Amino acid sequence: MVQTVAWVVSLVCILVIAAAFGFVAVKSTQKRDYEPIVKKWYKIRKVYGTIVVILMIVAMVYTLRELPFNQPVYSKGNEPVIVDVEALQFGWNISEKEFDVGQSIEFHVTTADVTHGFGIYDEDMNLIAQTQAMPEYTNVVYITFDKPGTYTILCLEYCGLAHHIMMDEIVIK
Repeated sequence: MVQTVAWVVSLVCILVIAAAFGFVAVKSTQKRDYEPIVKKWYKIRKVYGTIVVILMIVAMVYTLRELPFNQPVYSKGNEPVIVDVEALQFGWNISEKEFDVGQSIEFHVTTADVTHGFGIYDEDMNLIAQTQAMPEYTNVVYITFDKPGTYTILCLEYCGLAHHIMMDEIVIK
């Protein structure tokens, strides 16, 4: 739904811009005195500018409110398991690797050497969560696994010659 709205809003904006360019192209062939045009447009440019800014803010709020940037709220007694993950060339130090289905997990991901990508893949190798592992910074990934199985952790950022062997697994029971 959000993607459809974003697509329609983008299409409308493109058409409005194309119409404006077409209008200017057609009108530019006519010779007129420039001074009256300047006075007329100086009067209404604030109105048009304000309308454009308001429309862009409305479009931004409407399309961005569905993105998953908010930290999840956990109910009392359902505190998440905090898992410390440190990436290093060419492996992972993961503090805990076995979890229960439905358990809320916070992966705190960092690295001490170079930038890495932390990607969690299901058994069909579909990416279900990701973040960057950056030196001197900790990113947090919130996830609750709905299905049991073995999930693969892969590095998503080229980090050196042995990047391709940078794998690990977590098990959901």
